[in-house]
Amino acid sequence: MIDRILLQKEAAALGVPLDETALEQFDRYSAELLRVNEYLNLTAITEPTEVLYKHWIDSLTILRYIEPKAGARFIDVGTGAGFPGVALLIARPDLHVTLLDSTRKKLTFIAQTLETIGLSAQTLHMRAEEAGQTAAYREQFDFVTARAVANLRELCEYCLPFLKVGGTFVAMKSARSEEEIAEAQNAIHLLGGRIEAVQTFIVPNAGERTLIFLKKISQTPPKYPRPSAKIAKQPIR
Repeated sequence: MIDRILLQKEAAALGVPLDETALEQFDRYSAELLRVNEYLNLTAITEPTEVLYKHWIDSLTILRYIEPKAGARFIDVGTGAGFPGVALLIARPDLHVTLLDSTRKKLTFIAQTLETIGLSAQTLHMRAEEAGQTAAYREQFDFVTARAVANLRELCEYCLPFLKVGGTFVAMKSARSEEEIAEAQNAIHLLGGRIEAVQTFIVPNAGERTLIFLKKISQTPPKYPRPSAKIAKQPIR
């Protein structure tokens, strides 16, 4: 299915070692992704080398810049078919991973495929703004990721409530985000966050990417996150 040697080489260039077990898991997950995608819309990327770079390597870039402690709790918001959450779990099976999405069929695919490849994660069928107001998930995670699912200002309202104080939110963007960052400054401050770093780089065969790292420095006020309609109509300014 995918070129395991190429995947191992490109991951190593990011400082992410992948053993034979991980390579087998990436390969089998890729095969299931493309098989199920024939009848369930999981991804527009269907060529194996593109899957390797645009899904797996793109997801693993996070581990170039941060090294989660062993056993860290991590939630992937709007995980879709499992990106970046599944990639990070395969590379770091010690992590306690929650994969959140509002589409049950995608989560069913993820759960079944993870069982096939011998990994486990919690799949959570909820809207982010509802989960962020639920005690079992609010301020319970060491790391949060979201891959280009909304403007940064709105993403922060969805994602920062999940973080413990001291935790890190990684917003994954496909291009430079100076304007989004400027617009989000008040929201970040209000929600208890602080931008720690912004990394822009090229993923081979995929193009420019930007990772925005935010640290949770204080608790998020209880009123946030608000209902999604209010987030959209009345963004924090």
